[in-house]
Order: sequence, then C-alpha cells, then structure tokens
Amino acid sequence: MREAEIRRLLAANLLCALAVVLATVVPAFFLDEFSVLGTHLTWLCVCSVCVAALNIILHLVLKPNQSPKRRSFAHKISRFLKCCIYFSMSCILFHVIIVLYGAPLIELVTETFLFAVLLSTFTTLQCLCLLGPNIQAWIRVFSKNGAMSIWESSLQITSMCSILGAWFGAFPIPLDWDRPWQVWPISCSLGATFGYMAGLIIAPLWIHWNRKQLTYKSR
Repeated sequence: MREAEIRRLLAANLLCALAVVLATVVPAFFLDEFSVLGTHLTWLCVCSVCVAALNIILHLVLKPNQSPKRRSFAHKISRFLKCCIYFSMSCILFHVIIVLYGAPLIELVTETFLFAVLLSTFTTLQCLCLLGPNIQAWIRVFSKNGAMSIWESSLQITSMCSILGAWFGAFPIPLDWDRPWQVWPISCSLGATFGYMAGLIIAPLWIHWNRKQLTYKSR
C-alpha cells in the first residue's frame, strides 16, 4: 500500500474537518449573533453546505475512484440527477428513522429534517461521491471485508462514526439538566459532527497502522 495514497487521504480528511471548523467560526463575522447553540438551524445549513461542497470538490480534484471508461455527457447528467434523487431520498429516510427513534412527529419538523440533511451529508453524500448511485457497491462496501481501497475503508469508518455520534448525542436529551444544548436536535447534531470529525482523523491513522494487514482485491 503506497504511503502517498494514505497521505492524500489524510490531507483530504483534514480539509473536511477544517470545513466543519470554518462553518462554525467564519459565519460569526458576517451574521449577527451567529452561534452553534443560538442559531442552530443556520449552523446546520451552513455546515451541511460547506461539507457537501468540499466533498464534491475533493472528489473532482482527487478522483479516488475514477472509472477507466469515458462517459458521455448524457451519462454524466443522468448520474448527477440520480445522485440528487438518492440524496433527497436519504434525507427523507433519515428523517423517518429519526422520528421512529423518538423525535417529535409534527413539532420541530424543520429541526428534524435539517438534522437528517446533516446526517445525509456526512454519510450518503460521501457514498455518492465515491461510489456513485450504485446501491450494490454501497452494500459491498459496508459488508464485512467489502472495501476495495483505502478511500472505501475511510468511508466505512467516517459513516459509522457519524451515525454512532448522533446516537450517543441523544442520551443527554431526556436528562433533567436544563442545559441549552439539550434542546432538540442540538446534542444529536453535535454528536454526529464530532463523530464525523473523529472518523476523519481515525480512518487514515487506522489504515496506516494496519496497512500491512490490509489487502484490497479487485472484484
């Protein structure tokens, strides 16, 4: 396994983590009273847009999973439209799952949906950038020993860390602490964000430490 490829992965992941930090800090210079807690919905939108834009740019620049076949313009348009549909469906699916796990059904719909968009950005968007709208490839990557590259291994780790972070973030909500960050969905979205950033850092380090054991075979 080439060290250069691991360094490229580390650099890309650090840039994604930096995008989250900038989405938290920079808007405060342009928007009055902007803060993660005080204007949480605005932060959710800004964070989702920043992470999504950077992931797309990095995919276009680094091309980690480029197909050797030349694609027609019509095929690229069709692929783009499918990706948009898949991302929209992911947002709706996450919204439904979150409600089934106890989020308000009618109240705070906007908050719940924007949280679902954030989760989709941390998970589904990465799958779309790396694997495209190919459900079979998604199933392969998230099955045991299904990753075929360090980028797919990183996708596994960051996606799982994001979901686990969101799940652990729900634990403080019912506690009688009366803290501002216990308001729905602040703790969950912060948990997902911290989980995503942790996954971005853990993934290349884990791959580096286990590079001698990792063998990727073409399928």
